[in-house]
Amino acid sequence: MDLTDQYHWYLDNAGSEVAERFLAAFDEALERLAQIPTLGHPLRFRAAELRGMRSLAVGGGFGSHLIFYRIVGDGVSVERVMHGARDLERRLVEPPEGLPDGQSA
Repeated sequence: MDLTDQYHWYLDNAGSEVAERFLAAFDEALERLAQIPTLGHPLRFRAAELRGMRSLAVGGGFGSHLIFYRIVGDGVSVERVMHGARDLERRLVEPPEGLPDGQSA
């Protein structure tokens, strides 16, 4: 949901070229994470449900957007994608906008 919302925001406010560059940068970041899951930074939040969460900047000119994920086995589970200037701990424990409590994207 976060990724789709951000894509549509760029599409509406910056045009299709920027929106597509954002998706390409996101895909490149995921490829890096698939190769090296520990690449992102471990996060320290008070909320118990956020233990084990890590973050990696999207990159490619979109470094203020962060991928929040957990290492699962040999891979990663992406949980959220959002701008890093938000109240991250509060936003990460809330469900993505548009989803009822308890549902995930």
